[in-house]
Amino acid sequence: MARLGQNFLHDPNLLDAIVRDSELEAGQTVLEVGAGEGVLTRRLAEIAGFVHVIEIDRGLEPHLADLIASPGVDFIWGDAMKVDLGALEPRPTAMVANLPYSVAVPLLVRTMVELPSIERWTVMVQREIADRLTARAGTRQYGSPTATLSSAASIRIVRKVGREVFTPRPRVDSAVLSMVRTGPSPGADQRALIRASFAHRRKSLARSVDTVYPGAFDRVRDAVERAGFDTSIRAEAVEPQGFILLSELIGPLEKGDG
Repeated sequence: MARLGQNFLHDPNLLDAIVRDSELEAGQTVLEVGAGEGVLTRRLAEIAGFVHVIEIDRGLEPHLADLIASPGVDFIWGDAMKVDLGALEPRPTAMVANLPYSVAVPLLVRTMVELPSIERWTVMVQREIADRLTARAGTRQYGSPTATLSSAASIRIVRKVGREVFTPRPRVDSAVLSMVRTGPSPGADQRALIRASFAHRRKSLARSVDTVYPGAFDRVRDAVERAGFDTSIRAEAVEPQGFILLSELIGPLEKGDG
């Protein structure tokens, strides 16, 4: 029975495939969020040197007793969006998880920013989220999370997963997503710029940012022009690397800017 809205993955072939997809090496430290009944955790523990597990549901503790007692597994009971990730020792170098769909996107951003030690993510997410995070600039699905994560990682769908492999069966299909770090995490200024740029998608990038940070219009439009873009460009037409350049040209954005 699912607790707290969780859907448990029990297909052994798929679980083995996810571990293969992760390309884990012996001795690596792994972060898993959402252990469920521990079926993926046990596979990770067989390969990795150490596994940090964040699980919110203490009701699952009886299913995890052997793992909790394992010296190579560290269980942290709590909300993954509130746990102090910076306190994890040893520092995780990979994340492998069947992510809770309700927090998948903000959690990916949070782990990228707060855990620069992570080089690779292999995560199960809702298919719609996977499609959004792999969308190209200029498409309707391309948005703030895509631009943020893709500015520091290459993202691809490794495999598509039907809803029938979960218990209970969810209403949506899923996908295994691979993210490999390609550069430094986007800083606070860059993330703020991206969020503001997509806040009003039908406006030009400069107008959208000015709506969120009144008075910033001239500075942003000037930066857009210096970056070689048309001043009427919308956020959805800017590649992730373009936001890195724009952030460098614009600098910090503040309320009452200008």
